[in-house]
Amino acid sequence: MHIETIPAWLAGTNAYLVVSNGGQGILVDAPPDPDLIGAHIARLDVPVVGILLTHGHVDHTGGAGKLAASTGALTHAHPDDEFLTLHPAEQLQRMWGMTPPGSYEVPERIEDLRHGQILEIAGLSLEVRHTPGHTPGHCCFWWEQEGTVFTGDQLFAGSVGRTDLPGGSWEALNRSMRDQVMTLPDDARVLPGHGPETTIGQERAANPFRDEWS
Repeated sequence: MHIETIPAWLAGTNAYLVVSNGGQGILVDAPPDPDLIGAHIARLDVPVVGILLTHGHVDHTGGAGKLAASTGALTHAHPDDEFLTLHPAEQLQRMWGMTPPGSYEVPERIEDLRHGQILEIAGLSLEVRHTPGHTPGHCCFWWEQEGTVFTGDQLFAGSVGRTDLPGGSWEALNRSMRDQVMTLPDDARVLPGHGPETTIGQERAANPFRDEWS
């Protein structure tokens, strides 16, 4: 089993290329730097069969269309974030004040994620945990067999996701943290959407927002 962390684009968004023992791969998040991510895929020479989007912000989804087209992978995202996922170019202009360099493609097909579903992809088994707050459709992916959770912009090392963007809710984020994230074991490895990895135990003990989750 191999997990490659690929920090990409202006926001240093972490894409995770996960390669199973069977030699297939999935991509967790797809920042708008598909050439960089594609180079990692080519170097590892792995067929990517699934793209999992933690949420719809353009720094996590802007490369999904081109990567889905180049790999043939099926993209998965929560429907509550369609107002973001389906409009990456508009987000780029509104949130970043940038004119998109050419068109930002949206995947031809996006499979809806559902809370509690078990995604069986590439020989991996991941539980979808719907964690609204940063966005309405934000999801974390719990990989129990490896004791690893992909938290997107829900939880970072020493911080949590912002909630001041459209669809954000501080109350919902803390409820999601309490009910869906802090129920994981202390030794669970946390792979966030930005910055270094951490563990659930470390954040339970030292995250400055931890009192909000009780």
